[in-house]
Amino acid sequence: MNMTMTKHLPANAFTRVFHPTQGRYTLELLNLLLRLTVKSRLGLHIDIPKLRGKFSQLNRQASPALLAGVKRENVLCNGVSAQWLSPEGYRPDRVLLYIHGGAFVAYTPDVYAAMVSSWCQGLKTRALLVDYRLAPEHPYPTALEECLAAYRWLLDQGFKARDIVIAGDSAGGNLVMATLQHLKADKQPLPSCAILLSPFLDLTLSGESAVSNAPRDPIFTLPFAVGVRAFYAPADTYSNASVSPLFGDFSGLPPLLFQVGSTEMLLDDSVRAAAKANASGVPVQLEIWKRLPHVFQLIPALPQARAAEQSIRSFVHEHTDWDG
Repeated sequence: MNMTMTKHLPANAFTRVFHPTQGRYTLELLNLLLRLTVKSRLGLHIDIPKLRGKFSQLNRQASPALLAGVKRENVLCNGVSAQWLSPEGYRPDRVLLYIHGGAFVAYTPDVYAAMVSSWCQGLKTRALLVDYRLAPEHPYPTALEECLAAYRWLLDQGFKARDIVIAGDSAGGNLVMATLQHLKADKQPLPSCAILLSPFLDLTLSGESAVSNAPRDPIFTLPFAVGVRAFYAPADTYSNASVSPLFGDFSGLPPLLFQVGSTEMLLDDSVRAAAKANASGVPVQLEIWKRLPHVFQLIPALPQARAAEQSIRSFVHEHTDWDG
């Protein structure tokens, strides 16, 4: 991947912009298919059972090859459902805590297990995937409370905070950031670093890209973003840091890696959060991937997904001693 700064995107020491040099036609075809099959069906009026049915169809497309040699085991973490992913040869003293996306209302466990298992194999770690209860049946603060409980459970199991890496995407990125901010406020030990893929950090949708990128985003529409947030939390809470952690305190957080697509409506959530973290003295790395869709890392056929994984591994090794 070539890395160059582009007009209208931030130019600073902590931002890198990745231009696709491989699979360009595959990427364009993917974006077209997403527009036709996903974006065209996402509007203000959201049928939760139908939406979950679409996620179930997607879940059946998970690559079984990526799960070869990985043991999956359900576990309760202080009453919170989760799943261990344990690849062959993992180090028992380290763990990746992963918090899934799905607009707070859906989950594709096999798709996430495939992606995270690939990370685990490269990092020689196991992962704990949190299966938090979903909105609208279980609205805010249920998901956040269960993510906090799962992290504290890891500490209770004897894991050192420095040997925990936390990661999440989209709505899960929101929960990762909110979890970090709550742990810090409670003076609890923080994980070594955090990875946020296309995080949805601002439910007020005040970022410029929420409007300017709406025509270009291959997946989301502004009406869908407006509609789906109401399933998670009431409108009068959107500016609260626990619901929109972009507005929270970033000082004292562990190193942060953001990966986001340049045409995403959520682009400015990452851009603004990275800027706030940098201004607060937090080591931060912002990666903007040109023309890549929301959480493209879940699509193993994309060469950019493999490159993003390599970047994630390098970031983790930089901020842990896991490469030893």
